[in-house]
Amino acid sequence: MTSETFDVLVVDDEAPTRRDLRRILADDHGHRVTEAANADEAFRHAGTQRFDAVLLDIRMPGASGLDALVTLQSIAPDTAVIMVSGEASFRNAQIAMRRGAFAFIAKPTDGQELIEALEEAVRVTRARRRDPAPPEAGTAARPAARDGADLGIVGKSPAIHALRESVRRVAPSQGRVLITGENGAGKELVAHAIHVLSKRADGPFVKINCAAIPKDLVESELFGHERGAFTGATQSKQGRMELAHGGTLFLDEIGDLSQESQAKLLRALETGEIQRVGGTKTLAVDVRVVSATNRDLRTAIESGEFREDLYYRLNVVPIHVPPLRERGHDVRLLAEHFLAHFCEVEGRPAKRLGAQSLELLEGYHWPGNVRELRNLMERSAILVPGDTVEPGDLTHWLEQAPEGDGAAGLKGKIEREEADAIRRALEQARGNVTQAAAGLGIDRTNLHRKMRKYGIERR
Repeated sequence: MTSETFDVLVVDDEAPTRRDLRRILADDHGHRVTEAANADEAFRHAGTQRFDAVLLDIRMPGASGLDALVTLQSIAPDTAVIMVSGEASFRNAQIAMRRGAFAFIAKPTDGQELIEALEEAVRVTRARRRDPAPPEAGTAARPAARDGADLGIVGKSPAIHALRESVRRVAPSQGRVLITGENGAGKELVAHAIHVLSKRADGPFVKINCAAIPKDLVESELFGHERGAFTGATQSKQGRMELAHGGTLFLDEIGDLSQESQAKLLRALETGEIQRVGGTKTLAVDVRVVSATNRDLRTAIESGEFREDLYYRLNVVPIHVPPLRERGHDVRLLAEHFLAHFCEVEGRPAKRLGAQSLELLEGYHWPGNVRELRNLMERSAILVPGDTVEPGDLTHWLEQAPEGDGAAGLKGKIEREEADAIRRALEQARGNVTQAAAGLGIDRTNLHRKMRKYGIERR
């Protein structure tokens, strides 16, 4: 892919850093670069131009890169985002990967590392655009059966069995549902399954991510607006509640809704009526609201961040989605399912996960839950050259666990074994990389990448 030209959005508040990145990307490699000095500029560019990848700083005035990451994924969900930061802490990397970042690169930026990450990110971006509606986290297919025979929730663990039974019991009712669980655990999948098994299945399923929309636009997104209601409102627009009439409205990350918006949402739920921003006409809406959050709303109520009356309106029926680390051998089932799916989407020969790879995946702590596993298998389908995904193909994509974690120990052991194998192969080939790669069963480019990763030089 090195001969191709990519469109890259660089978001960093420091002009010298933007110049350095432009030099590497545009001057040295011929890519087209668009610069943004803050999150708001990035949102405007992402809303009007299609990029192959985004390079995003963390510390910026206004919205931080970690917060901007969520909004960028809402604006351009198929575009891979690489975090580039001088704050290369485990905590920042953990949050970034949980929120869907493709990679995390530390400043000062190594040009070769950046270009390699960019090329891999672009492959993923383009694969997503060829597959515009891939399954959500933990789903084998969008639920379609009214009788609940297939909810699309993959897994055989007791926790997942209990979750499926809860969905079957709750779905036929008209009660509002509050789904709790960590980021990436599959809350949207559960919400969609509830809709498909409900009496409203023939109606629309409309979703809104409350955390991904700027606070001053939340009411417009929820209730719509009339032409001229505010600067930029050049035409009237229906809100999500109006669009969901007769169906289900899914309010994701409801805990991030502002106090003012909470009050207006509460009134709409109590009356079944809304008014568009800037309008005077009252509109009746018939929607079933399903909400989700990764926050402890009871704690938010105690701190005054969330309205108690709204909480009880939303939490008629609670459902909890378990994190992936509590699902045992479901990791294996999900990994094999996702890998097969993305190989099929890409039109590539089927790949398998080696025994050690499965051991690595089942021992990993999965801070990003099913979403992280899905992304990992997507990358494997696109980027792993052989027909077997080995541990060495996965370790540089897995987030380093805290010191003392068993998964980190296994990961480190596998990396040491792989580095030793590379050194032995190079020694036997007397430094000939082509011969060493052939002996290891990988291509020459892949071996060069691994040598750089482990700091191995030809002798």
